[in-house]
Amino acid sequence: MGARDKLREHFLSNVGKVLTTQQLRKVAGVSEYGRRIRELRDEEGFQIKTHIDRADLKPGEYILEALDQMLVIARTISPQLRNEILERNGFTCQLCGAGPGDTDPFNPHRKVRLHIDHIIPISQGGTDDKDNLRVSCSACNQGKANLQPPSETALNIVAKIRKLSKSEQREIYEILKRKFETKP
Repeated sequence: MGARDKLREHFLSNVGKVLTTQQLRKVAGVSEYGRRIRELRDEEGFQIKTHIDRADLKPGEYILEALDQMLVIARTISPQLRNEILERNGFTCQLCGAGPGDTDPFNPHRKVRLHIDHIIPISQGGTDDKDNLRVSCSACNQGKANLQPPSETALNIVAKIRKLSKSEQREIYEILKRKFETKP
């Protein structure tokens, strides 16, 4: 029996109970137990939560909340594409502007994590093309959950920028200027 199978069995035997890193490492019998837990969550849809998901958990604690498995949609974003999107978007949430390590707006005891988000969700026909991907923080990504935002035209965005103060407009200009400068 592989480490993933052992962990699945252990979580299923302890639904609703807090399990520690030490317990799970011992059950798995491998140093890569964390990866196996992510596989259970991401590939099999188990609702395994950590301190990032629930404020009542401490770092190194996990809990399988229920036997219900979430629908899993195959993910094909490579680490290279993930890094490219993060760099392109300046390691900043494109919805709220949060950066890595900023405080989660819904839980001051947690930091936001950055995710690669589909503008048009896969479930609604979106693709993994670069033009359909952006960076979002954990708070915005969780709140969005398969909702497609209304599209905004460039003219609508410019109209919003014109309503800002001169200093805010200048700041936006400088950001865009840096982004589009050609490098020798």
